[in-house]
Amino acid sequence: MTDLLLHTAEELHKLSRTGRRAVVMTMGALHEGHATLIRTARELAGPEGQVVVTVFVNPLQFGAGEDLDRYPRTLEADLVIAEEAGSDAVFAPAVDEVYPGGDPQVRITAGPMGERLEGATRPGHFDGMLTVVAKLLHLTRPDLALFGQKDAQQLALIRRMVTDLNFPVEVVGVPTVREEDGLALSSRNRYLSAAERGTALALSRALFAGRDRLAAQAALRARAEASPASDERATALARLGEIRASADAHAVSAAGSGLPDAVRAAALHVLDEAGRHEPPLVLDYLALVDPLDFTETGQDFTGQAVLAVAAKVGATRLIDNIPLEFGAHS
Repeated sequence: MTDLLLHTAEELHKLSRTGRRAVVMTMGALHEGHATLIRTARELAGPEGQVVVTVFVNPLQFGAGEDLDRYPRTLEADLVIAEEAGSDAVFAPAVDEVYPGGDPQVRITAGPMGERLEGATRPGHFDGMLTVVAKLLHLTRPDLALFGQKDAQQLALIRRMVTDLNFPVEVVGVPTVREEDGLALSSRNRYLSAAERGTALALSRALFAGRDRLAAQAALRARAEASPASDERATALARLGEIRASADAHAVSAAGSGLPDAVRAAALHVLDEAGRHEPPLVLDYLALVDPLDFTETGQDFTGQAVLAVAAKVGATRLIDNIPLEFGAHS
């Protein structure tokens, strides 16, 4: 196991440090996704640096009827994973250590961005998340803090908080880790039965379908833009038996917009099919959003976007997302 298991703020503050300190915040039940975060932290901190993993199931993040009581607590196994991935210390405080005065009366609010998507479904969730992240940043005093891109809205809000409130830390996003079949790694995956897991694969398949639609239509548009439409070109392509390709390419080019809706439609088709599975997928939301504020993209949107989905399969609620790029380099 890792050499250092710390339970109190006093122990943490006495922890000596050299080089840069990188922190990975978790709620425990570590899996390969967390291990990837820790390994990345180890690389960024360097051999002279220090990696601290926090393990704390934050009650402020759980709303009424959510799974606080049954959330897996596997500290012994977590310590093994953390050490093997390269951590130097694990900080696993009790609730009264993090909130010594009980529920904090002063909290960080996530603002309008925290009321969208996950925030609309789970009111107050992001306020609780930001409050504990702020506290853990103060307690661990890192130079770097690493978070997974699977929780894209959480990552965006943490970045905004760090910027708006002048936290002296660099926030690093780490790409989502997936199973071989595409399912995003999550501590909640262990709740899924075999049949439910089969249905849950629709989340990643829907995202990939949206990504593939974007790539296909962007390729058609690039092809059309590379060669101006003309009667002579159409005639030449027809002689080569490519009149359909010519028509498709110029039709996409002439449309000039509509890619966001096409991406949404491709993803929704997969999710609608999964809604007829047994057990069914119950969709919470599918959204294509601007990662700066998590508002829905318009039809003429260009730049980076996030295609995000949330759904229930049985009693388990899952989220997933992928980044997309709209524009000349799609």
